[in-house]
Amino acid sequence: MEIAPKDLESSIRKAREISWRNFGRKIRFYAPSFTYYGNRYFKPSRHGFPSISITGKGCSLNCKHCGGKILKTMIPAETPERLVETLYRIKNQGAVGCLISGGCLPNGSVPIDRFVGAIAEAKKLGLKVVVHTGLVNLETAEKLKEAGVDVVSIDIIGSEATIKEIYNLEASIQEYENSLEALSKVEIPFTPHVLVGLHYGELKGELNALRMISKYDPSALIIIVFFPIKGTMMENVKPPSPRDVAKVLVQARFMLPKVPIVLGCARPKGKHRILTDVLAVETGVNGIAFPEAKAIEKALELGLDISFSPLCCSQIYSDI
Repeated sequence: MEIAPKDLESSIRKAREISWRNFGRKIRFYAPSFTYYGNRYFKPSRHGFPSISITGKGCSLNCKHCGGKILKTMIPAETPERLVETLYRIKNQGAVGCLISGGCLPNGSVPIDRFVGAIAEAKKLGLKVVVHTGLVNLETAEKLKEAGVDVVSIDIIGSEATIKEIYNLEASIQEYENSLEALSKVEIPFTPHVLVGLHYGELKGELNALRMISKYDPSALIIIVFFPIKGTMMENVKPPSPRDVAKVLVQARFMLPKVPIVLGCARPKGKHRILTDVLAVETGVNGIAFPEAKAIEKALELGLDISFSPLCCSQIYSDI
């Protein structure tokens, strides 16, 4: 990852200076309701921004790092009719928006096309809608734009070995770049995600993923971090160190100086998260999902203007 450990501290300062110069001395903290969060700084609604899976617990890929476990934490809505019912229910419970996602088909896409009409219904209800897709083509991107989706989130992998070995997917890096190109072409807001340490906890394709993303002027960039999930094939894999995460954040800022960067919700907990979150603040990230209190305190110590939101962190493109 093109940064020697001895240079990391100075690189962190440079990244922070770039961020403050382009965005000001401020940071946005996010806490959507699909994960419990609360501390003395912020306690959001339990129903404000739930996550929904249009494939229920099903995923054809059975990736080594996830194994479909994350889908089990989402509200299942496996038909367009069920999705509409779910949208009305969460709206009545006080939701302001939702994340719509699901498991992948064997080709790496999420079967979102047949749900486009239901998604448009969500917009009629006044909900903010984030759709987390897999690989996406131009036709699907156009349908999501027509449905009024607020933002599309997509994971971008920069290593073909990782695509095959971890995702169990026969796809190329070019197909991920084609997805970015499609989203960019239809001019829908999109927020690529880069998962640090996806290749058995090591840095492998992250820098290449950032290079691809930097070509397409994304609405924001979300950096997430591998963490072992019990019951998966990678449950005993050690996550990347907080310093490795900081290296990726620094490179992201150097490569995308005017794009909002967020430390997203998926990352290890405990001491690892505390260290990662504090380092993220020091690198000048524009937002953090579910921040540790120590990170909020670090932001205040640096004199940053802080604010909180119950929305998904992908919404930072409209907050900055």
